[in-house]
Amino acid sequence: MSKILVVDDEQAIVDMLAYNLTKAGHQPIVARDGEQALHLARAERPDLVILDLMLPGIDGLDVCRTLRKDGDLPIIMLTAKDEEIDRVVGLELGADDYVAKPFSVRELMARVKSVLRRAQPKSESTPILQVGDLRLDIARREASWRSTPFELTAIQFELLRVLMGSPGRVFSRDELLNQVWGYDYYGDTRTVDSAVKRLRARLREVASDAELIVTVRDAGYKLSDDTV
Repeated sequence: MSKILVVDDEQAIVDMLAYNLTKAGHQPIVARDGEQALHLARAERPDLVILDLMLPGIDGLDVCRTLRKDGDLPIIMLTAKDEEIDRVVGLELGADDYVAKPFSVRELMARVKSVLRRAQPKSESTPILQVGDLRLDIARREASWRSTPFELTAIQFELLRVLMGSPGRVFSRDELLNQVWGYDYYGDTRTVDSAVKRLRARLREVASDAELIVTVRDAGYKLSDDTV
């Protein structure tokens, strides 16, 4: 059973989400504003947050920003259909996924399943990936650069795992969508660009003397040949 924090000030949406999450075998926790969301995220340690961006008091973007500073808790944003800027900003802040209102319950539950699956350790025949000074321990979900560990969100870890699995190969945005987000993902390639931007910024923090991810114009992304 996964513990899922639902953050929304609309009673109908809260009731609908709580009912369907319970039906799917999850344990819903409800927050009605940003302040309560941050308190419950720290006190209850949920496995996932479903976060509406339009909240009274502390808005959803600030909640997302704060949660990302605290750790790698998976986040699915709920946004108004016409608020594309908020969606892009939310993804750049580190949200794992988004669903635009009005949404179908089936779609949202598929997103919940997909995000929770990505956050789980993977059983692989090659549990350790090592490319140059960059190392991933797949089973432990640990990353390190020159033996110094650093934290990644679930999406960042999966992106790096795919790129390190084929060093030097160029991955198109569609390939990354399929391999990282899954075939049931309904997003677009801007989601990939935002996630890569966040991963690249994180890697620059720990490996300031190396450019580990390269953009190949009109093609996609690859792990730097210098790393290989």
